Amino acid sequence: MSGFEEHRAVLLGLGYRLLGSMWDAEDVVQEAYLRWVRADRSEIREPRAFLVTVVTRLALDQLRSARVKREAYPGPWLPEPVHAGEFGPMETAELRDTLSYATLHLIERLSPPERAVFVLREAFEVPYEEIAGIVGATPAACRQTHHRAVRRLSGGRDRFHPSAAEHGELLTRFLDAARDGDLTTLTELLSEDVVAYNDGGGKVRAALRPVTGRDNVVAFVTGLLARYPLDEVRIAESNGQPAVWTRLGGQEQLVTLDVRDGRIHAVFAVLNPDKLTRVRPA
Repeated sequence: MSGFEEHRAVLLGLGYRLLGSMWDAEDVVQEAYLRWVRADRSEIREPRAFLVTVVTRLALDQLRSARVKREAYPGPWLPEPVHAGEFGPMETAELRDTLSYATLHLIERLSPPERAVFVLREAFEVPYEEIAGIVGATPAACRQTHHRAVRRLSGGRDRFHPSAAEHGELLTRFLDAARDGDLTTLTELLSEDVVAYNDGGGKVRAALRPVTGRDNVVAFVTGLLARYPLDEVRIAESNGQPAVWTRLGGQEQLVTLDVRDGRIHAVFAVLNPDKLTRVRPA
């Protein structure tokens, strides 16, 4: 195991960013460990580079099959929420940004190779020459892929998200306005093109399509709170940002927001119980 454990947190963070699932990330990291054990260590000059290559390639294989599964998923598929501490120190803004829930949701738009290039370069600052060897492309092609991915994901917004304090304040205002039925404040907090995603995984009742537009989201949120009792509300942490743990009508869920320019552009509600095990309050 010598040399592997010191890289485990980084490898988990890489696998999770690529796959959006800690279950799958742990699987690829375990397989990488088995390959590490079987490898001729004298042939490995850079253990970290070797392990990053193995985890990325294993994750790419999983992503290709996961796309088929996610297309058949009942309702919107959302990433599994996690605590940021699972991956060690978040020393750079890029590490924090690529772990944020909104970014993980956005990179679902990328093809598996685009996702690998984006995550390796953006989060871990892997040189293009190394990325090229991992994904089987030229350094120039990887550079173009990275720039194209950044443009696709930026959507005209700042690359980095608001501070935890700003995010938490908006989350609290949103929650208070929803509970109080304050339609004016709710409307002010939401962008015109806001989207609400609900992931029940076919295991619990949840909206099977995204709810789009400010008026529809306001009606959806206030309608839920009028119909079901809000039994529990706790401020929690998910993916390095404030989130809300709630029990609505007896159903546990974690709610996170995509905040841009002081307004809410997306509401993510994870209700699938299989995805809540790592963030459930003690």
